Amino acid sequence: MAGMLEPVSRMVNQLSKLPGVGQKTAQRLAYHVLAMPEDQVRELAVALYNGKKQVHYCPVCGDYTDVDPCRICADKGRDTSVVCVVRDPRDVAALERMRDYNGLYHVLHGVISPMDGVGPDDIRIKELMARLQEGTVREVILATNPDIEGEATASYITRLVRPLGIKVTRIAHGVPVGGELEYTDEVTLSQAFQGRREV
Repeated sequence: MAGMLEPVSRMVNQLSKLPGVGQKTAQRLAYHVLAMPEDQVRELAVALYNGKKQVHYCPVCGDYTDVDPCRICADKGRDTSVVCVVRDPRDVAALERMRDYNGLYHVLHGVISPMDGVGPDDIRIKELMARLQEGTVREVILATNPDIEGEATASYITRLVRPLGIKVTRIAHGVPVGGELEYTDEVTLSQAFQGRREV
């Protein structure tokens, strides 16, 4: 970058590779790090490195963990008859914040997307089917995003799971709490009408 010291330029370049961090934000972060005391910078670097080194995928559900199996899979208080299928570990974190779900998870690490060259064999569908063969699961909740890829993935999994006699449900989609109908798109409104329930 013109007019910038080479070490700072390298910092900006690396920081801008993070999702949601553009050049200006990366530059602000780089200058903030330069202004930090050296011991705090070292702590940050060590925390990032150790986090990457110590965290891995749970061999059961595929969520991030630092123990095997993860704390959710090992929790004896969870309902082992229900498995919620999600796209990635961030979705597990979002559902856990809700505190209403007490079952287990299965993280696909992606969705079916032929345009991007991602097929069923490229995500963790085989692992899901192996878990379901054990016979303890009674319901699979499909919680993929309500976009084209998420719907295609949910449909594909539904076709595989239904013959096993396991109940397959899909999370509802519709108007968000606090949303206004006037500003809601047609697809969301349509899904809200299809998912309506008696009150």
